[in-house]
Amino acid sequence: MLTSGELLVATLSGPDTYYEFRGAGFGPQYVLASAFASHLGARLRMELAPDTAALIARLIAGEADVIAIDFPDPSHAAASALPDSVQASIVRCSSRWLVRRTAAGLAAAINEWYSDDLRHTLLAAADARQKGATQPRRRRQSAVLDRAGHRLSRYDTLFKRYAPTIGWDWRLLAAQCYQESGFDAHATSWAGAQGLMQLMPATAARFGLTPTTVFEPEGNIRAAVSYLHHLELLFADIDHPQERLCFVLAAYNGGDGHVRDAMRLAVRDGFDSSRWQTVEPYIRKLTLPRYYRDPMVRYGYLRGDETAGYVSDILARWRQYRNIADGTPISRPSASPSQSLVRPRSYFELRDSLSDVPSAHS
Repeated sequence: MLTSGELLVATLSGPDTYYEFRGAGFGPQYVLASAFASHLGARLRMELAPDTAALIARLIAGEADVIAIDFPDPSHAAASALPDSVQASIVRCSSRWLVRRTAAGLAAAINEWYSDDLRHTLLAAADARQKGATQPRRRRQSAVLDRAGHRLSRYDTLFKRYAPTIGWDWRLLAAQCYQESGFDAHATSWAGAQGLMQLMPATAARFGLTPTTVFEPEGNIRAAVSYLHHLELLFADIDHPQERLCFVLAAYNGGDGHVRDAMRLAVRDGFDSSRWQTVEPYIRKLTLPRYYRDPMVRYGYLRGDETAGYVSDILARWRQYRNIADGTPISRPSASPSQSLVRPRSYFELRDSLSDVPSAHS
């Protein structure tokens, strides 16, 4: 809470409120809440509730500092329908947020900070970043550097060096890299992902990169492979490597929490949660309010069509790359203990099981 230097903001999940993508927050309410927390010099923590009633209950119980939704004016029917005891306990700020009536100082700080012009400026800037309206985010290279010479990219040696440390075919890692950045080592996405493998800043830092080294090809690939290894371990309960591969790719794109949400929904409806073919439809359904606001869903809205398409596109390009380049890896890199990776499945097992990989649309 604010007394500990943390602003706890509760909201509803959705593209017009708040959602997570690759471990980072997005959405209009996140943009506003993040700016206000920075104004206060506080850390921001966002939490989700399934509906407005749950949000208000948390606020009154002191489990949140602010409810960040566009709450209607008290004179409107939706607001006036609240019980008198509830209306007496909350205050609607100029930002349309709600705070406890006893938190008069917080309400005053919001009202002093907020203006409609500020809201427009913040949201317009966020929208411009998301639509790529600033500058081109990447200089996409050819999907195949030299077909006659069986070279996929300038970075084939690095793919061959690091992919075997997690039991991957190096051409699979190349296919993922092309999907991420188009083999542009200086690519930066609207979401803030950076480098060849489009690592988010927090993920890059977690695996030893700095804002400068994140754009270095070898460091970026090495850190991405370490992150993929981490995801492999998170989904170790999926026994079949070709199935697990799909879940790992989906988690790399959309976040492991969202993938687990889709798996829980599949189980609820009587489907096998260890098969991508039965979970992939629920990944897509996390774009719909009836699914991302289901009490079983912990991480809310996901750009599910994008995540499902990401998996499908990488698998399709991997098939193409298998017909162009030799699959032989080079020797493993010599790595320090902090960089070494456990090899969960053999390279040959993954390579030879390609024909069994399910299509994301089958």
